[in-house]
Amino acid sequence: MSAVPRPQRSGARFAAVLSGLTAAGAAAVLVAAAGPAEASSLPARAARPAAQAHQVTQVPIPGRGLDAKPKPKGDPKPKADPKPKADPKSKVMAERRLPVTATDALKIALAQVGTSEDDDGSTKYSRWFAASPWAQRGVQRDGGSVGDYADANWCDMFVTWVGVQAGVQGIGGDAFAPAHAAWFQAQGRWGTTPKPGAVVFFSWSGGKDIDSIDHVGLVIKDNGDGTIQTVEGNTDDAVKVRTRDTSEVVGYGYPDYGQ
Repeated sequence: MSAVPRPQRSGARFAAVLSGLTAAGAAAVLVAAAGPAEASSLPARAARPAAQAHQVTQVPIPGRGLDAKPKPKGDPKPKADPKPKADPKSKVMAERRLPVTATDALKIALAQVGTSEDDDGSTKYSRWFAASPWAQRGVQRDGGSVGDYADANWCDMFVTWVGVQAGVQGIGGDAFAPAHAAWFQAQGRWGTTPKPGAVVFFSWSGGKDIDSIDHVGLVIKDNGDGTIQTVEGNTDDAVKVRTRDTSEVVGYGYPDYGQ
């Protein structure tokens, strides 16, 4: 059974509709929607770009142009951005980023005055040092074991502990004072002027050679009379403030303190 052909639109009938609208005095604007057409009637339409195929004709509105847009109702003025609230931690963090000064280091050292050895000869400084990377380096250089530091002479361990606690840069660390002094020399941070916070190395014999060093501490101040005031660990088995004659000083190591 053959397909029944779809009836075609009559051109005469469509013309009659238009003439009827004109006779009735219709408005000048007419919107016509065409239904789907046969494939044979679409070659010209199909050739147009897709964007044009669905283009909508704008109709002028009396009193407005084609580009006129309705005014928004109650358009509020843009609000100013709120001021950021101050972070209560910001001041603390800023202070922590400041360079560590000699005053900072001495404050920590002086807070330890009165701390003494335990009955077994150990201190919190020597036990801390034995568990630190400094002890591992010392064992590699000098032999022995890290446990040997627990009850060893701890004057330089105290200086190292203070430097780490304060976050001092360029202070180094050791348990063997002559090696610590040699490190300062190698860093170009060695001299003979007593400065607050400097690491001071002593020789009880008055020798000026690094190999003669017996003891180490931190300078508090130069008394200006041939003596210096120091804070030291392992002096009479405790942390104490001392007044030392500069004739016993081998030299000074200068940490990298901020101003």
